[in-house]
Amino acid sequence: MTQRILVVDDEPDITALVAYHLAKAGYRVSTASNGPEALRAVREERPDLVVLDLMLPGASGYDVLTEIRAREETKDIGVILLTARREEVDRIRGFSLGTDDYLSKPFSPQELVLRVGALLRRLAAAPVAAGASLVAGDLVVDRSAHRVTLAGKEVPLTATEYKLLLTLIERQGRVQSRPQLLETVWEAQPDIQTRTVDMHVQRLRTKLGHIGDMIETVRGFGYRFRTTDARARSATK
Repeated sequence: MTQRILVVDDEPDITALVAYHLAKAGYRVSTASNGPEALRAVREERPDLVVLDLMLPGASGYDVLTEIRAREETKDIGVILLTARREEVDRIRGFSLGTDDYLSKPFSPQELVLRVGALLRRLAAAPVAAGASLVAGDLVVDRSAHRVTLAGKEVPLTATEYKLLLTLIERQGRVQSRPQLLETVWEAQPDIQTRTVDMHVQRLRTKLGHIGDMIETVRGFGYRFRTTDARARSATK
């Protein structure tokens, strides 16, 4: 296992604890203790994943996350927010800015390691049905390139948002419960953070503009991508 993890926290004890368990699991770990140092490390080291605290000196974790997602060369890096902020408003803000996962302190180091592994598997997942695209109106999901375009313009999605969209459109017309989506997209147990699904769907709808309305809420059950003339087609045609 050669993936590089950047741990960002201004509490030395937390940094040491997280770094120890991740290194024990076989990851290469580097650390940063403030916002500017974290951004410099992201640019210079290009980690596979960042475990990011929110309350940092110099620049907040929100600022760091925003910068990561804004830069072309770093926008696909996985991010897990690890923070003492437990309020829903903080979670919603984190997901709206593009975090892939959110874990509150106090936390289980073993759970963090499992979440890191699950996110890295999503980031490294092989393309599904390489050489084929899914089309729904003017939305095109290029599965061979992991690229989504809307009316010819690329839609910047995180790895989690992409997998969520792909899952919904591949299963169009069928209701997907939140536990089903957690198991498929997040590779998590059904009882873990079902609110996470709602936050990602909300962000995905916003990014997809008018096509976002095709992701329907089925009250009391979950979500469904409305049936259209969506079809698979060869990317070479």
